Amino acid sequence: MEKTLLIFGFGYTARALAAPLVRDGWRVIGTTRDGLETVEGCEVVKWPGTDMRAALGAATHLLISIAPDERGDPVLGAILDQIAAASRDLVWAGYLSTTGVYGDHQGGWVDETTPLSPTTRRGALRVQAEAEWQAFATQSRLALHIFRLAGIYGPGRGPFVKIKQGTARRIIKPDQVFSRIHVDDITQVLRASMAQPNSGRIYNVCDNLAAPPEDVLGFAAELLNMPVPAEEDYATADMTAMARSFYAESKRVSNKRIKTELGVFLKFPTYREGLRKLFETKG
Repeated sequence: MEKTLLIFGFGYTARALAAPLVRDGWRVIGTTRDGLETVEGCEVVKWPGTDMRAALGAATHLLISIAPDERGDPVLGAILDQIAAASRDLVWAGYLSTTGVYGDHQGGWVDETTPLSPTTRRGALRVQAEAEWQAFATQSRLALHIFRLAGIYGPGRGPFVKIKQGTARRIIKPDQVFSRIHVDDITQVLRASMAQPNSGRIYNVCDNLAAPPEDVLGFAAELLNMPVPAEEDYATADMTAMARSFYAESKRVSNKRIKTELGVFLKFPTYREGLRKLFETKG
């Protein structure tokens, strides 16, 4: 039986997942807002604007990679009935969420059992969307899995360009740490879950080392053999509200479950291995 993955929101992470699946003989269908892009080996369709019943009928696997808005999850809001009709034939469904659902823990540890207490509007919308998908999955018996992703980096998404351009800023906020994940390791986790579905399970997807953002920029500058950007005090730095919001939360996210349950061995266990690989491959 042909395996078919239908992806709502064919963006950076989804495309990284699609590439190895296509090489392994999967059919991959991804949605974009204009449907005009070409992705090797994949079928790209415009959505909203295309009747998705045929694609849902063909799908064995479903991935949701679209952010919620003030009205809730846009996929459920538009085609809930169509997904419900197809849910019994879906072996696996994944929803890409964020570790922002946990809120601020002042550098403390969180895992998948930690109560959700987002401090940003983006995090609150994700909590709402997770709950919508979980309620829908219970009602429709959809084999749903939720993946809470840390800060994503990878080819084309690293700090090197900003350092070369002189626009990188080392904002210093005491005791501030972030968790990160290389896009190739996200792909590993998703594929491992597809191979061993466990309906209803939630997974944190992050590497082994939550680190201060200034350490990451400093290491990237060293790799480039360029001066480390000057430090700026968070309290007095001139920042947009959006940029400042990224510093509203500090926590260390446990990734134990993806290792013990899915058997994932991270390719890039910390930002050092990940950035070094990007540097070597000019990513």
